Amino acid sequence: MIFFKKKQIPLTDFFPKDFVDIHSHLLPGIDDGAKNLDNSIEMISKMSSYGIKNFITTPHILGDVYPNSSETIKQKLKEVKDELIKRNINDISISAAAEYMMDEQFSKRLENDDILTLKDNFILVEMSYFSAPINLFEILFEIQLKGYKPILAHPERYNFYHNNFEAYYKLKKAGCLFQLNLLSLTPQYGKHVQKISNQLLKENMYDFVGSDTHHLNHLELLKTIGNNNNLKKVNDLLNNNKKFK
Repeated sequence: MIFFKKKQIPLTDFFPKDFVDIHSHLLPGIDDGAKNLDNSIEMISKMSSYGIKNFITTPHILGDVYPNSSETIKQKLKEVKDELIKRNINDISISAAAEYMMDEQFSKRLENDDILTLKDNFILVEMSYFSAPINLFEILFEIQLKGYKPILAHPERYNFYHNNFEAYYKLKKAGCLFQLNLLSLTPQYGKHVQKISNQLLKENMYDFVGSDTHHLNHLELLKTIGNNNNLKKVNDLLNNNKKFK
């Protein structure tokens, strides 16, 4: 039996013009992403070489682990923007929102309207990899009651749903949009995650994609998604991301 290797295509042909990466960790020193300003610029430059020029970067806001405030994030964004200008890198568009852990502190932020949106009324949210919040559907309801639209980051990575696929339908019915991590197309997070991401793609349950870039190793791995098979799977989603431009 002959196995045909998937033909690689350059990422500059994979990502459409005006694609916006809505999930990344590019601000220096405030979460488990970029370590410092040089690291931030290095990652942005690398992604730019892939044809990604537009970013809404999303540092974690996660309890006492990453207790970032809207002000901290805005200040770090300014540092990155100033450094891009200083280095004469003028073809990059970057703004910042956050990746909010749906916990008690998030509910307080929501109550106070202290929320950084991706654009318009979209919020990027996540939950623990160990279990969903007990009051998950109440939180999703509150988000929408406040006039926001929740986008759940990387639903394929919540292992506790892998044997309960119906839960994904329930989340969608509750008004939750889904964002695929592009690296879930690779074995980066494990074969089970890769399998579930393909199942969710097949069921047309995703709305958007994101790189979820934390470091340069992620960007090396991102190169491997460049083939026609993957492009066919996510082409519509890549184009959906243009609405954030």
